[in-house]
Amino acid sequence: MDFNFTEEDEAYRAEITSLLRDELPEDWWSAYAYDGPAGPELMAHARKFNQELARRDLVVRHWPKAYGGQDASPWKHIILSEEMWSNGEPRSSLYLGSNWAGPAIMKYGDEAQKQKYLRPIAEGRLLWCQGFSEPEAGTDLANMSTRAERLAGGGYVINGSKVWTSYAARADICFLLARLEGTGKGGVTCFIVPMDTPGIEVRPIPAIHSPHDFNEVFFTDLRLPEDARLGEEGRGWDIVTTIIHYERIGAARYEFSRRTLDHVVGLLKARGLFADPVVRHEAASALSQCEAARLLTYLVIDGRAKDKEPGADTFVARYAMVQADHAVANLSSKYLSDLLTEEGDGMLRAHFTASITSGIAAGAAEVQLNMISGRYLGLPRGA
Repeated sequence: MDFNFTEEDEAYRAEITSLLRDELPEDWWSAYAYDGPAGPELMAHARKFNQELARRDLVVRHWPKAYGGQDASPWKHIILSEEMWSNGEPRSSLYLGSNWAGPAIMKYGDEAQKQKYLRPIAEGRLLWCQGFSEPEAGTDLANMSTRAERLAGGGYVINGSKVWTSYAARADICFLLARLEGTGKGGVTCFIVPMDTPGIEVRPIPAIHSPHDFNEVFFTDLRLPEDARLGEEGRGWDIVTTIIHYERIGAARYEFSRRTLDHVVGLLKARGLFADPVVRHEAASALSQCEAARLLTYLVIDGRAKDKEPGADTFVARYAMVQADHAVANLSSKYLSDLLTEEGDGMLRAHFTASITSGIAAGAAEVQLNMISGRYLGLPRGA
């Protein structure tokens, strides 16, 4: 494959970087480090920012024209994601809608659901959260216990809870998994749930990277109409599998690490530390991790552009992103730890605290290795 972008691609990237210069406030990184990506100030800014993205037709160019896109190649999608993540992802959870919720609705939704949700996503009007993990079912997602019961007169009632739900306190829509029947992967069903529906309670879970990002969400006799279900009853795991592949490659986190690394190197030079060959070697090693993550992601994008079925490469790329995060965070904490305080450097603090959760969120790094070794390499499971 050719790793070079076309002139048209570079012009598209320049359009996005110009927008970011115009729309992000000067104190962006300080606010990001203090408030977190799901804080009230940043999510309020995200709603305005997303409207501007939509006005410039930059939200879903990679979608089909029938749903508000331009049938652009997946390369346009990754360019947008790279530039957004280079700035800490200012779209907030809009990207959940454009990256995977929207494509899942296109594939599994009925026409009414497509009409109801796809246009608002394309217009930058919906912020999403993901109701997957539970107190007893995180990495082992198939062990979920949140229950959906079919009502005699039609519709469903949901009871249970989800945890570590980013953006839940201010999201508009929850993409919810619940068990209608059975055990394991069988019986899992998907629902699209407006967050203002009676029966939903959100409790924040303060964390080191943000006082606002993580939440526990409780569903108590939550009543949903029939049309809240996405896809067939009991076939939710098929939808989850689709989502996971989109989610793994839709977030170009390596650009956050790469930009932070450039900043770290600048600070090391300013302090006279970069003259040390050991420091330069460690910086070069971190750079190689960032580049590995980028190129492995490009391999996945190339496959999508050629309509290939996703495989082990998505899990490899995801794991490489985690390694890049950790390599850059280790470098900054080793030599610039005094700048990781609240009064220190906003970008360094934002990246360092985000790196703590990067190996857990969106699927633990160890799970990625298990998927690669078991499903794709056929290696035996440990005793």
